[in-house]
Amino acid sequence: MTPRTVVEAALRIASAAALAVSGYIHAQLYVADYRFIHVVGVLFLLQASASFALALLMLVGPPLVFRLAAIGAAVGALGGFAASRTVGVFGFTEHGWNPSPQSALSVLVEVAAVGLLSPALVEAARVAKNFVDRAKVRPAGDA
Repeated sequence: MTPRTVVEAALRIASAAALAVSGYIHAQLYVADYRFIHVVGVLFLLQASASFALALLMLVGPPLVFRLAAIGAAVGALGGFAASRTVGVFGFTEHGWNPSPQSALSVLVEVAAVGLLSPALVEAARVAKNFVDRAKVRPAGDA
């Protein structure tokens, strides 16, 4: 194994762990009380399910699409957290860091997941640029 593959594997494992913790927190909150909150309860269950599934997929293999989906799940959870404390989510609002300590831990692991997965954004940009560059190349007879 090259040092690069070791680092990539370590990043993948760490980000999968962060996503799994986020999934656990959302599942625990769903079971405790959130399942009774209209729409929001279902969103917590979906977040937990998506986080667990993506964590498992990232451990199985390195495809870029898994890492990009994982970033989306973490950013979505952070967005939901911010919205629930500002404008509300489907009429549901929370204040401060309640429930404690789950809200603080959730934000911490989701920010960590985004940070650990950020190299995937750079890789996606590189892949997109290569795709566009190849699409621009035309045979000499085409004008």
